[in-house]
Amino acid sequence: MASQQIELKEVQRAISKIVDPEIGMPIVEMNLIDKLDVKEGSVDVEYHATTQFCPPVFALKISQDLRDNLMKVNGVKSVKVVVTGHYFADAINRQVNKSEAQPASQQADPVRPLEKGQGS
Repeated sequence: MASQQIELKEVQRAISKIVDPEIGMPIVEMNLIDKLDVKEGSVDVEYHATTQFCPPVFALKISQDLRDNLMKVNGVKSVKVVVTGHYFADAINRQVNKSEAQPASQQADPVRPLEKGQGS
C-alpha cells in the first residue's frame, strides 16, 4: 500500500477540469471517460475521442491535460492515459505516456501531418 492514499474525489475533480479545446466543454460532461482505475499511487484513465478524425492536436492536448492534472493530485506517482477510437490513437498514447516526469510543455509534438511529398 502506498504511503499516501489517493482520494478518488480529488482524481475525479482533476478530470472534471479538462475541457475539449475544440468544443469548449468539459470532457466529463461529454461522457468521454470510459475507464478510471486508481490504486497504490497509480491512475489509469481511458477515454474516447469525440470522433475518429478529431484533429490529432486536440486529442493530444486532452491526453496531456489529463496526465498533467492527474499528476498534481496528492499521492499520485504515475498516470497512464489511453485514448481510443481515434485514427492516431497509437501515436498519441505513445507520446503522452512516454515520459511521466517530463511536462507536456517540454515534450516534442509528434503529431504533425505529413508535408506534401513526404511519406508513401
